[in-house]
Amino acid sequence: MNKRLLCAALLWLPVFASSAATKVSEHRLGNGLKVLVKEDHRSPVAVSQVWYKVGSSYEPGGITGVSHMLEHMMFKGTDKHAAGEFSRIVAENGGEENAFTGTDYTAYFQTMEASRLAVSFELEADRMRHLHLLPDELKKELQVVTEERRMRTDDNPQAKMQEHFNALAYTNSPYKNPVIGWPSDIENYKVEDLQAWYQRWYAPNNATLVVVGDVDSKAVFALAEKYFGPLKPSEVNALKPQAEVEQLGVRKMTIKLPAKLPYLIMGYKVPVLKTAQHEWEAYALEVLAGVLDGGSSARLESGLVRGKQIAVSVGASYSLTSRLPELFTLEATPAEGKTVWNLESALKDEIAKLQIKLVDDDELQRIKAQVLAKAVYERDSNFYQALQLGMLETVGLSWKVVDEYVAKVNQVTAEQVREVARKYLIEDKLSVAYLEPLPITGKISETKPELGVR
Repeated sequence: MNKRLLCAALLWLPVFASSAATKVSEHRLGNGLKVLVKEDHRSPVAVSQVWYKVGSSYEPGGITGVSHMLEHMMFKGTDKHAAGEFSRIVAENGGEENAFTGTDYTAYFQTMEASRLAVSFELEADRMRHLHLLPDELKKELQVVTEERRMRTDDNPQAKMQEHFNALAYTNSPYKNPVIGWPSDIENYKVEDLQAWYQRWYAPNNATLVVVGDVDSKAVFALAEKYFGPLKPSEVNALKPQAEVEQLGVRKMTIKLPAKLPYLIMGYKVPVLKTAQHEWEAYALEVLAGVLDGGSSARLESGLVRGKQIAVSVGASYSLTSRLPELFTLEATPAEGKTVWNLESALKDEIAKLQIKLVDDDELQRIKAQVLAKAVYERDSNFYQALQLGMLETVGLSWKVVDEYVAKVNQVTAEQVREVARKYLIEDKLSVAYLEPLPITGKISETKPELGVR
């Protein structure tokens, strides 16, 4: 997109975003279940998602990955429905269904023709409180999860490296553990472990039901009362604080794995929207990530890939909506003849430029336009609209953050971008991992598939 078009996009985005405000209707059942409905009548389809406030960051040592394992077991039958019936019924009604586990949540979803929403509600309400956890089914699913871990992590050098990097970067934050779990924990799951986890967290007062699509809000609330209303709540005790201890200096590690290319990960400890001392810091970090990695014209791509030609790929990432403090991450693969140390030096130079000189107005406006355009266009998807609402509620923020995002990003100044770069992107908050390739003896994957999706 050229500069003129980007400026035009920026001028129109606040207007468009305002007119597309998230008109969400909210209702809470007597048993504590929160229900969010966003009507979108562009197509006769509805997305239904049930979000539970539990993920890998809730897990103690010894049962890491149990949230993900339970996600698999949620398809294994109840008093009313035998194993496999859930998926068969959804398919018979022309729908699609799946689930995913993250650090801070576990979610289950169906996409169906809007008139079939009751089918989704009946099935989800049934397994919310009446799941069968049987040893034989667990034995089968353990093989599935073990294979999933092998394919997505153990045979994938970048994913394997990321797992070790997280364990290095965090001292006591539960984000140090992989969502899928450590191998020895997976091998030793017992039905009793999953039953206790299910009883503790799978309750209406620990869940949010989100529906987006061609529906009527009042009708959805009535349907939710019918199917979910009779479910009994549980006593859900709040987690104890899990604050990461202060990092006292740079941390570095070398990972040796069979791989085609070397790889570099750098991560700085940063706050998120929920934990930042000042809310604007999280939005400034969001814009900072865009300055570095906001498309082909952003600094990393234009400077290190096309300019200096020392990287074949490079990127920056930051998640401002996590439950606990996160990492501002830089990842890169060196070009032929270059090393990970060349890349590390070049990336630090880019950070130093941001700490010294203000981003000029044209660049700032271009990056804001790209960040905001992405946020606006994502609203074309019913699934993604529901995902935003459910995730924000589940991590302890309000769904209203969706509507605040555009204005908050627009308010970020060049001075604020420089301030967060100076405050957080510093050596004492940095962890670095280098992938040293070993000879490849078998087939490996160089991509990083999403974990936690069945």
